[in-house]
Amino acid sequence: MCILSTKKTSIKLPNTLTRILKLLQEKGAKPILVGGCVRDHFLNLQIKDYDIEVFHIESFETLTKHLEQFGKVKLVGKSYGVLKLSVDNDEYDFALPRVEKKVAKGHKGFEVISNSHLSFKEAARRRDFTINALGYDFINEEILDPFDGLKDLENKILRHIDDNSFMEDPLRVYRAIQFASRFAFTLDTKTFALCKKMVLNGDLEELPKERIFEEIKKLFLKSPKPSLGFELLKELEVLKYYPQLQALIGCEQEPEYHPEGDVWVHTLMTLDEMAKLKTGDEYKDLVLFFAILCHDFGKPLCTKVIDGKITSHKHESLGIEPTISFLEKLTSDKKLISDVLPLVKNHLSPFQLYLHNSSDKAVKRLALKVDIEMLCLVCLADCLGRTIEDKCKCHEAISWLKNKAIQLEVTNEGLKPIVMGKDLMALGYKPGVLFKEILDYAFDLQIDENMKKEEILELIISKYEKELKK
Repeated sequence: MCILSTKKTSIKLPNTLTRILKLLQEKGAKPILVGGCVRDHFLNLQIKDYDIEVFHIESFETLTKHLEQFGKVKLVGKSYGVLKLSVDNDEYDFALPRVEKKVAKGHKGFEVISNSHLSFKEAARRRDFTINALGYDFINEEILDPFDGLKDLENKILRHIDDNSFMEDPLRVYRAIQFASRFAFTLDTKTFALCKKMVLNGDLEELPKERIFEEIKKLFLKSPKPSLGFELLKELEVLKYYPQLQALIGCEQEPEYHPEGDVWVHTLMTLDEMAKLKTGDEYKDLVLFFAILCHDFGKPLCTKVIDGKITSHKHESLGIEPTISFLEKLTSDKKLISDVLPLVKNHLSPFQLYLHNSSDKAVKRLALKVDIEMLCLVCLADCLGRTIEDKCKCHEAISWLKNKAIQLEVTNEGLKPIVMGKDLMALGYKPGVLFKEILDYAFDLQIDENMKKEEILELIISKYEKELKK
């Protein structure tokens, strides 16, 4: 990380944005880049989102007219008055400087007052952390740093700006967690204390699950070491809201297979392994992270000592109900939940099939339950997320199953039945209760005996000849 010693610097911007900023200057306005794009410049991260606050301009209507010369303008965040400009495949967010005042509970309980004549420091005071209160005056090539955010970046400290405004939005506890995790920053002592105070006061209870989900999502997709965030969740006592996670702490495991410690320690290690295995597909990666986070939720329900060994028999299937409860507290996305569940339920299957050198039909049947490629990633993260010495077997097992799945052409989806209802009708069978029995029989032959359609139909005619004559 390179922090410049001078406030004079240059941030490379897209050509279109440069033209927009120059036009606004010509019209008497003062555009300042703010927030994440400035922070990420100093962290040497790729800048994906550009937010601009426009000072010294008459109104939103005037700003809209200027921006419409470049592309389509849409008002979003009605209460905050953010103009989203779409130019080709890029989007830029423009807003007037504003102050916010908490007037009611909830994330919508703010009174927002736009004022383009505020000083940058006055406008930046509403932001959460010093590293997010940086600004870039493009015209003067000057970094604006009213709260010593550059110093905090250099010292890898996450520090809030204002006690009162910080505590007005309890989502900032989750934001502190995901930022600290993403950048491997330490929470400032006072910031930590304020976050914990909000947790203990029950302030987080007013947050809608959609807002929490977005912060967890950022933690998963943007942090190279998500375990840092989950350790903070524990230290700040946020886990009291998630009993499924809390139950992992102190849940013992057999040292032979898990010398690293309890289920909580193991789970955090698997999260960090999954961060190394990301596919680049945002949705898939999110499913994978939630699957590995939840994969051992069943262990606290069944862990016991048998013949001197710690066992957790059937924890895969027992983990389904707590996984559903946990995910429903974070999201209403039924597809995401349904995609996570089979990965949790079958996370031991790759090793079980490998160790028994199972048949092709076992692999085919597994592919009917779960995406093999996704399952292999979950299983690999599970295996690597422990302190066993011989981790070669992790890759051996996964390679064995992946190669099998490729050969059988079931890597991402199971076999499709080749005998359908219309085929039975063509043979003279009438739709009814018997249909399902015959179709199941046909599919079993297809999977277990690797038969072709014509062979299966011949056996159906032979086996169900009496039913055909009825």
